[in-house]
Amino acid sequence: MRQTEVMVIGGGPAGLSAAVEAASLGCQVLVVDSDLKLGGQLIKQTHKFFGSKEEHAGTRGYQIADILFRELEENKDRIQILSNTTAVGYYKEDGVISCVTGEDEYFRVKPQRVIMATGAQEKMIPFPNNDLPGVYGAGAVQTLMNVYGVMPGKRVLMVGAGNIGLIVSYQMKQAGVDIAGIVEFMPHVGGYWVHAAKDRRLGIPIYLRHTILEALGDRFVTGAVIQEVGAKGGLEGEPKKIDCDVICMAVGLTPTCELLWQAGCEMVFVPELCGYVAKRDNQMRTSVPTIWVAGDAAGIEEASSAMVEGRVAGLNAARSLARLMDSEFDARSSLYWKRLSDLRAGPVGEKIRYGISQACCGSWEV
Repeated sequence: MRQTEVMVIGGGPAGLSAAVEAASLGCQVLVVDSDLKLGGQLIKQTHKFFGSKEEHAGTRGYQIADILFRELEENKDRIQILSNTTAVGYYKEDGVISCVTGEDEYFRVKPQRVIMATGAQEKMIPFPNNDLPGVYGAGAVQTLMNVYGVMPGKRVLMVGAGNIGLIVSYQMKQAGVDIAGIVEFMPHVGGYWVHAAKDRRLGIPIYLRHTILEALGDRFVTGAVIQEVGAKGGLEGEPKKIDCDVICMAVGLTPTCELLWQAGCEMVFVPELCGYVAKRDNQMRTSVPTIWVAGDAAGIEEASSAMVEGRVAGLNAARSLARLMDSEFDARSSLYWKRLSDLRAGPVGEKIRYGISQACCGSWEV
């Protein structure tokens, strides 16, 4: 049985920020992450971030990961990192968390506080032959290209015109992959226009009001069939055959919350946050007093917001362990919430603000 003051589950932008915050305030922190390398989505992102100066606007995602890695190094005496390690179970009767490193090294952890920064999972949509080799999630394509330098295929059909679909499409095009097109069910792109404009400048066709009907091929993808969708959602016109050897799915994310369910946290379904999330107070604390949540596990947002939520969770976990004075806590807390408010301001953040209002309870009764 291992002991730690704060256990952070997840080594993405939220988890790393939470770990740095708690460790900088004197807490002993254990970070477990299922990937071989820390950084989560940041290490896959080569585009420059929007947002604010404090959240490194104008900096590429993998460079932001390097900044967080340097902060980890500055606090290395108080942070233990276990990569290739998955937290597989939470036992609410005693707060013990079981983990496995690799495939066969099992151990248990008894933390005093837990920050769930477990991120998100990609959604998929059903269509005939969607299990053929060559059907990828966008995250898998980003990992192949931007982490390992491997082209996913020669000609790719992208399904989904949100930010991820738009960005990954032009990244593949810039890497020499032919993009057959971007298929979007809605009558407009879901991502920022700046990304859609870059795709159009590169000559990538965007099929609005279209959907994928099936993947073609026997042993692997050799093409796809798409068709136009009417205003009421019914199919219109004639099906179109698209030659491709990869179908990349970028149809959204959903919070990874299995451990939150296991812990007995009060959960609520919030469509604006893309699925079930834990109810939380204004400290990011869940209904289980020793558990905080941050990042995509708390609702799908940009990585900039995830990093600030991680800071909030780490700050409050440290405060619960009496690691800072009220005056310092108040100053840091106000600063972080101001930064989150700025990131969520304006019409772009309206959906997120509403979703958070449905998931936030203000404060838990003692």
